[in-house]
Amino acid sequence: IMITGDHIDTAVAIAKELGIIKDKSQAITGSFLDSISEDAFAKDVQKYSVYARVQPEHKVRIVKAWQQLGKVTAMTGDGVNDAPAIKNADIGVGMGITGTDVTKNVADMVLADDNFATIVEAVAEGRRIYDNIKKAIQFLLASNLAEVIAIFVASLMNFTILKPAHLLWINLITDSFPAVGLGMEEAEDDIMKRPPRDKKEGVFANGLGTSCIIQGFIIALITIFAYFVGEYLQNGVWAIKQSSEGMTMAFLTLSMAELLHSFIMRSLTKSIFHIKGHNKYLYFTLIGAFILTLAVLYIPFLSTAFGFEHITIMEFIVSLVIAFTIIPLVEIQKFITRKLSKKK
Repeated sequence: IMITGDHIDTAVAIAKELGIIKDKSQAITGSFLDSISEDAFAKDVQKYSVYARVQPEHKVRIVKAWQQLGKVTAMTGDGVNDAPAIKNADIGVGMGITGTDVTKNVADMVLADDNFATIVEAVAEGRRIYDNIKKAIQFLLASNLAEVIAIFVASLMNFTILKPAHLLWINLITDSFPAVGLGMEEAEDDIMKRPPRDKKEGVFANGLGTSCIIQGFIIALITIFAYFVGEYLQNGVWAIKQSSEGMTMAFLTLSMAELLHSFIMRSLTKSIFHIKGHNKYLYFTLIGAFILTLAVLYIPFLSTAFGFEHITIMEFIVSLVIAFTIIPLVEIQKFITRKLSKKK
């Protein structure tokens, strides 16, 4: 929407050149706006894209009319006359070079270079940050839910799958490090092709809450299965009883599954095999967490302190194979989510 104090003919000529309007009927003056009632303007506001010869009160009126339609409004300006509309808009954008102090003080965002293209970059960056917050939330909630489910099931079956110290280590190392890496993820290719997000939409909308639960159950089942495999390798029979090797394999499998899960969470919906680019920060955190996990398992005084059993190379490989099953399982869940989203 172009709002200007210039003559309507000038405004129309520039708006046509920019592709804002195609016909002069889409432009009106401030005096004509005065003749339109509030109710009528609220209904017809979408018809107009250019406003000429306007006063400060007209700008506020235009902003509020769009807000009544449920739209998120961003208002740009540099003068004192723009300040009321900038303050009333959902996002007030002031000019950092030519803008007055009044305008900059009421603005939510100030363009340091006075370049409108910077607004687009800011929107893209805001979407990237919000995306990464959602990725970190889903990763952390699914991981913690998996731990809760595994401990709950083990308690019902009267064996200890993980000790408090193990859970503390997992939360501090294999959860926290990758979550930081996910926060540094670059924007996805289609981030500016998406429709605007509803401002009333919660963070768990569009299936994020469901995905947290499903993925939490997947990781928990993988962990419990690893425990019973370890118990079988130790005793030679499938049984429900306490096993030090089972506990060690469960710890290793859960740690590796969560590291792999963070890698899959580089996109909430896209297949990991279709994601372009690399996140070196995530890679560094994964490598660091992997090395620390090996240290707590194989450095004698650390493994003794945590109550781990020394597992063989074969048992280590089996744990990794079990952990890697999270990739196809989560990919299947993502595929189903994408199909249901397209259908909706």
